[in-house]
Amino acid sequence: MASRADNIASTLSLANFSKATELKQRIWFTIGALIVFRFLSFVPLPGVNPMILESLYDQTRGGILDMFNMFSGGSLERMSLIALGVMPYITASIVIQLASSLHPSLIALKKEGEAGRKRLNQYTRYGTVFLCAIQGWFLASGLEAYGAQSGLQAVVDPGIMFRIVTVINLVGGTMFLLWLGEQVTSRGIGNGISLIIMAGIVAQFPTFTANLFEGGRSGSISGVVIGGLVIMIIALILVICFMERAQRRLLIQYPKRAAQRGGMQADRSHLPLKLNTAGVIPPIFASSLLLLPLTITQFAGNSIDTTSSTGSFVQTLNQYLAHGQPLYMLLYAAGIIFFCFFYTAVVFNPEETAENLKKQGGFIPGIRPGKRTAEYLDYVLSRITVVGAIYLTLVCVIPEWGIAQTGIPLFLGGTSLLIVVNVTVDTISQIQSHLLAHQYGDLIKKAKLKGRTR
Repeated sequence: MASRADNIASTLSLANFSKATELKQRIWFTIGALIVFRFLSFVPLPGVNPMILESLYDQTRGGILDMFNMFSGGSLERMSLIALGVMPYITASIVIQLASSLHPSLIALKKEGEAGRKRLNQYTRYGTVFLCAIQGWFLASGLEAYGAQSGLQAVVDPGIMFRIVTVINLVGGTMFLLWLGEQVTSRGIGNGISLIIMAGIVAQFPTFTANLFEGGRSGSISGVVIGGLVIMIIALILVICFMERAQRRLLIQYPKRAAQRGGMQADRSHLPLKLNTAGVIPPIFASSLLLLPLTITQFAGNSIDTTSSTGSFVQTLNQYLAHGQPLYMLLYAAGIIFFCFFYTAVVFNPEETAENLKKQGGFIPGIRPGKRTAEYLDYVLSRITVVGAIYLTLVCVIPEWGIAQTGIPLFLGGTSLLIVVNVTVDTISQIQSHLLAHQYGDLIKKAKLKGRTR
């Protein structure tokens, strides 16, 4: 028979939202932090001519900077104080996470628990500052080089002082976003860094929608294409919601223990293995590697002679690696599949998991503890990773095919769509958890506990 708590969990709804005062305060704090983030995206860097930035960004469209600009909500296009966004932190955290699974000293630090986690977070912040400084210096140098090649005054007063000031402002902007994200995580709802990235992506949705329907009104885009894009986006969202929640649950059984009423009782639990263990890392890595040659040639500009053999090779390579080309889509799919298996192998260690189960006395029914359990976990994980890699490949390649067929810059590509849906689902889950905790609190207050009237 279901308990009173189970009935509350099954009938959970947003009807009691008005009574959850703490939840409302957390939501308002999160909204305020995202508003501050959007305001900062319109504050330009000192010493930059904003009138020239549009023509500069038009020359670098399609490269890796276009993806970074999408994640920062257009801050890179406007050269704002937060032009780098939180991408340096994401890169540093991925590097530290990979190193903590490969380097012996970092592996030992990872096993120290909360103290080790704080040290790893500190190393991640140091790496973020280092990456911000390097990217900020090259960004300032690129602005000056663009002004020298095109004859346009992109920088008001070029020189060493402009580069130093730009680096300081960009590092300060990124670190402020990290602090803002940590405040949202502790005092708001959801993961702060993920919400900031999602807010940058969603901020471009009104512009994309307006351009799409304006094209339909003017006749440049047919109504069938618009309807097909809407159906495709809805279908991809439904598939992502289903696949990201999918798990392979392995039954874990523990030895029999003495029960309160006498006799022996065996405890059981489940080891959940996500279908998509790698998350959004494979599409980001694959797209970054493919867009890197195009970005380098765009920044090189007039320095590459197209009549030479090298220039002809670079120009041909850019044509084959353009969005929607068969070679690009094939390499994109291969990169996603490769990084799915690589990142899953780095993140999940079957030997370590099997050893922890053995220490706790747990075992998989029919599988001997130790080496056999590790082999079985590797067997199961390899097969569900195949399904996860196929799912990620389809979700990321289908929008690319839609862009190539229609010529519409579909901002909700595979990577951005994965981020938006995952963050939204996680945030809604946290809201439901707060509502459930609030209902449990009301249940305890209203319950007539034994001994209360004595």
